Amino acid sequence: MGEGDETMDPGDGDFEAFVAARGPRLLRMAWLLTGDAHLAEDLLQTTLAKVWPKWHRISGERPEAYVRRALVHTHASWWRRRWRGEVPHGELPDAAGSFDAYESVDLEQSLAAAVRSLPVRQRAVVVLRYFEDLSVEDTAATLGCAPGTVKSQSAKALRTLRAVLPVPVDGGDRGA
Repeated sequence: MGEGDETMDPGDGDFEAFVAARGPRLLRMAWLLTGDAHLAEDLLQTTLAKVWPKWHRISGERPEAYVRRALVHTHASWWRRRWRGEVPHGELPDAAGSFDAYESVDLEQSLAAAVRSLPVRQRAVVVLRYFEDLSVEDTAATLGCAPGTVKSQSAKALRTLRAVLPVPVDGGDRGA
């Protein structure tokens, strides 16, 4: 270890242990927000780089909630700057067939595309509520808004998803 190495570890290994334990789940959340594996890795790495210098302050109570919130905010700032125009495709879609062996994969891809098409706030609510399985209150705390806002954004998002997806979307008893 060099002289400067002593100042580079704010949590004496706690940060590394946190990333090792929670990294896959956070990466999944990042992928759900971005819809792209490489962007998800970049988003998570950028978020962890922002959080690391503050680790000594946030590692005590609920570090995962803090990192989740930072992930959502970092994604929102990226989303605001990104061009979201046309995306060219190399092939035209196939004609409707009688049987599709990959129907569940198609449905998953349709769902992922539909979630990505939601406004940033609605997408964050859907990811936190239905993919991360957080309560209304935890989602509101993560996003820094009122529980009523989470419920209304969730209802709007589910309405949009029901309109664009080929099969019914059931919000269940999640308080949407």
